[in-house]
Amino acid sequence: MTPIISIVGWSGSGKTTLLEKLIPELVRRGYRVATVKHDVHGFDIDREGKDTWRHRRAGAVCTVISSSNQLALVRDMDHDASLEEIRKGFIADVDIILTEGYKQDEAPKVEVFRRGEHKRPIFADGNGLIALVSDTKFDLGVPCLGLDEISKLADIIEEASHDRL
Repeated sequence: MTPIISIVGWSGSGKTTLLEKLIPELVRRGYRVATVKHDVHGFDIDREGKDTWRHRRAGAVCTVISSSNQLALVRDMDHDASLEEIRKGFIADVDIILTEGYKQDEAPKVEVFRRGEHKRPIFADGNGLIALVSDTKFDLGVPCLGLDEISKLADIIEEASHDRL
């Protein structure tokens, strides 16, 4: 089963920026990486007037657009898909799945925390946390890394996923 590691944190904490640094490090180490972004507010990637938008407007519940170098799927859902559903149904041929969000899921978590608007990390009580990446030191019983300690974070992720990588 492909391991999943969730990058979590308060809004504006730097989750996307961390992923932009972490993905190349894992790729450099030879891993094929997939990402899943969770959006609690919903989203629409189909632009009005485009063929796939027209297909969906006509009643298609699932639309795929494919070319020689990319494939995208837009599917209507009646629920917020779990990471397990996404892993089993939509992701193949990768070594690791990194998510942005999915705080409530059971996957191991790396929290990004910047002191400023918030006083404490979301997962200060543990709850699946394997590392904290922060501009402030905390003693939460897991490694607390600086914002640029990407190699050390990749080591922790490898260790947490070691049975499956």
